[in-house]
Amino acid sequence: MTQQEVNTLLNKISQGDRKALARAITVVENSLDGSTEILFNLNTVSKVPVVGVTGPPGAGKSTLINALITTLSATGKRIAILAVDPTSPFNFGSLLGDRLRMSEHFTDPNIFIRSLATRGSLGGLSERVIEIVDLLRVADFDMIIVETVGVGQSEVEIAGLADTTIVVVVPESGDEIQTLKSGIMEIADIFVVNKCDREGSDTLANSLQKMLHDFRSNNWSVPVLKASATNKEGIPALIDAIEKHQLAINQNEKRIHLLSQKAYHLIQQARMKDIHKPELVSALQQAIYSSNFNLYLFVDQYLKRKIGDS
Repeated sequence: MTQQEVNTLLNKISQGDRKALARAITVVENSLDGSTEILFNLNTVSKVPVVGVTGPPGAGKSTLINALITTLSATGKRIAILAVDPTSPFNFGSLLGDRLRMSEHFTDPNIFIRSLATRGSLGGLSERVIEIVDLLRVADFDMIIVETVGVGQSEVEIAGLADTTIVVVVPESGDEIQTLKSGIMEIADIFVVNKCDREGSDTLANSLQKMLHDFRSNNWSVPVLKASATNKEGIPALIDAIEKHQLAINQNEKRIHLLSQKAYHLIQQARMKDIHKPELVSALQQAIYSSNFNLYLFVDQYLKRKIGDS
């Protein structure tokens, strides 16, 4: 892809061309020809807020996002949703397809929805999510929402990407409150107790509020909100909390933290680019039958060979 083609593509994206945006995402997600040139020409100092939505599977994250964007779109806000789904073991594509769960917004010009597959990433996010979020920042959106798979304690990866992190829980999480405490309590900027019409929602909300005293001693007091996404209850309060958090956080301090996390992830990704799982499996198949096989020695020698090859 020539410099002129890259400039033309990015200019179209900044002017709201959704087809150009979709094309650029495909190129970057799959590391196709031109992906490096696109990334090198991105404006990565955009101030478009990124809101991460995470929580246990079944907490109703997609339904909550659906209610959220319905309200935001009605006020004229332009929203991009990046929904990270589990990977199909057969074609490595997105398995659940959040675009189907948000089908009512297909024709809404204010809403752009894209599903990404994790492709083996263990942190609940796609390995290319950082780059794609930066692509979305180039476009004319007012907010970017990233939904994680929800894979337990590795959900904390979203904290390295989002300006505001929303952790969604449900009353059934009451018995797992200690798991939450040891795993994702400290990453939440906003807690949402979803499905608040169910028994136990008040108890869970009160328990979370008490436990929050052990976390986060800065100028932001983490709110615990109750919502029923299905009934569109509690959504205005959630939007208000997001806006207040954006104003309250120390943008410079948060930006350095986010950039360092992103840089670390990108360096890690670059170091791993020559490691291909089928090739690794083949090498293991040859080495495993050795009488003195040692996994740690094998990994050390394998990495040294890869470095020598490069």
